[in-house]
Amino acid sequence: MDELTRDFSDSPALRYLEAAQQILTQIRKTQMPVIEAAARICADSIAAGGLVHLFGTGHSRIPVEEIFPRHGSFPGFHPIVELSLTNHTQVVGANGQRQAMYLEKLEGFGEVILRNFVFRAQDSMIVFSNGGVNGVVIDVALGAKRRGLPVIAVLSLAHSLASPVRHSSGKRLGEIADVTIDNCSPVGDAMVSIDGLATPVGPGSSIGYVAVVNMLKCLVAEELVRRGKPPLVLTSAALIGSEASAELFDRTYDDYRARLAQVYGCPSGETAE
Repeated sequence: MDELTRDFSDSPALRYLEAAQQILTQIRKTQMPVIEAAARICADSIAAGGLVHLFGTGHSRIPVEEIFPRHGSFPGFHPIVELSLTNHTQVVGANGQRQAMYLEKLEGFGEVILRNFVFRAQDSMIVFSNGGVNGVVIDVALGAKRRGLPVIAVLSLAHSLASPVRHSSGKRLGEIADVTIDNCSPVGDAMVSIDGLATPVGPGSSIGYVAVVNMLKCLVAEELVRRGKPPLVLTSAALIGSEASAELFDRTYDDYRARLAQVYGCPSGETAE
């Protein structure tokens, strides 16, 4: 059949789009109040010169990187991406994904990671984990709470509730957080069944994650403007010209550097404004 005249009505690609749209619809219907609450926490941190720390393992590093730094983003968010817990390196072999998946279940490792940073009263923490049960993310959430930080969890509620508790605390991530946002992806994440294939393909959590964090980012920007502290936003030269874009890039990174100095306990001569 000519590809131009093929009937795509039952295409797995379209079925994925339909399932993705359902995720977005569910987020819109059910998650606005908690996203608004999370945005207020983030705005409180950033307006006070603090940081919103971001943590995720495996593919849950995607929303961490989506928040900052990229065009349309602004300082105040501190991405924590532990390379030993991602597949930024190799999938198999040395530094492979098998090792990363083992390590993310290792209770106690999260506290080792947190020990690298100085957290302050005006800071907050967002933890991303689709299942919300692995040792490292529970460690990080509990460690943040012990340090007095408000904790925001972003997870799949359905998948988390279907997953057995693994941490000695007996808790899932959503039971620790002050605010829990559901990315509305299904149990098992994959969403499309294919005839002749025993298991589904096409994970949906990335759709939910990216939607949630960009909704959050927009709300935080609006709230900072309302408070008279508009953020410095990384902006493409296609919108404002090369010179203005480069100047804004430098100011944004300088602001971020000043904020970040505090997490290493270093005094900074600059002030984040």
